[in-house]
Amino acid sequence: MSIKQLAKALSLSTSTVSRALNGYTDVNAQTRLRVQEMALAMGYRPDAGARRLVRGNTDAVGIVYSAAVENLGNPQFLDMAGGLAERLERDQLDLLLAVANGDGELHIYERLFFGSRVDAVIVPNTRVKDNRVEFLLEKGYPFLAYGRTADCQDFSWFDFDNEQGSRLAVQHLLSLGHTRFAYVHAPLELNFAFQRHRGFLDALASAGLDCPPECQMGGVIDRRGGLESVAQFLRLSPRPTAVVVDNNLGGIGVIRGLLNAGVVVGKDVSVVVHGDIPNDSLLPGMQLTTVSQPTAHASGVTMAEMVLQVLREADSGPFHILRQPDLVVGSTTGPVQ
Repeated sequence: MSIKQLAKALSLSTSTVSRALNGYTDVNAQTRLRVQEMALAMGYRPDAGARRLVRGNTDAVGIVYSAAVENLGNPQFLDMAGGLAERLERDQLDLLLAVANGDGELHIYERLFFGSRVDAVIVPNTRVKDNRVEFLLEKGYPFLAYGRTADCQDFSWFDFDNEQGSRLAVQHLLSLGHTRFAYVHAPLELNFAFQRHRGFLDALASAGLDCPPECQMGGVIDRRGGLESVAQFLRLSPRPTAVVVDNNLGGIGVIRGLLNAGVVVGKDVSVVVHGDIPNDSLLPGMQLTTVSQPTAHASGVTMAEMVLQVLREADSGPFHILRQPDLVVGSTTGPVQ
């Protein structure tokens, strides 16, 4: 099956069919859909090598994963990458994963573009001030940020309302009578952590409360860090009756640490965690109270569609999507004792 045969079956020019298959917006949506449906019905698949020669594209999107900040075992990241790859595949694009160790991340971005390995990249775990974003803007490389920065109007991003998530957590705990809080958080140079921390403190301040520095355990991005933070806040006197954790892996560690210490979670200490946690990560039957976001898989699909916009509709951008969180109440929160 050739594109000429497909064009003949549709009574369209080969150029129109080609542009429709590649998602160009100068072909109206109805025609694009008709071409795509006929291509599927007739079993047409474009030759990847020919597309690269004609368009100068690599048909790949990259994501650079920082081993210093992130954890490849995080199920949320894996689900997000799955949704991203699945949606890109529908447009015959591949997802390329590169892992950065140490300070070589900018060099990886440079090699990906200079070596014609990717058409665009997704920048995960944005910082408040992010040199990766500044680098990509300066170079003019197409990218989508998974998160915002302090100044985020000039580039496309997908993010969640992190401050609102913390407000939901605090308001729920306040409604249960809690006034003594601990807070476990990722490094505050990460923008999501900065925003969640600010939302947490603002929500407490609105209720006439605070969370002293000794009740805040920072730098927690994994299970081990969450586990170690438990010993710190259990030594406090008076002991906090409520804990908010700003990331899911840290949350697993906090719950484990409390259970190991013989604390009845939801009775002795209430815990709210940002992000969803697989059921098999905790004891059977335990359902966490979480600040929940759209599934990681759905977020990956949305980001894939956004990066396609960045590539195909650059003049209409930048594109911004801010998703709102929900509070899902489980068994890890209860009235203050």
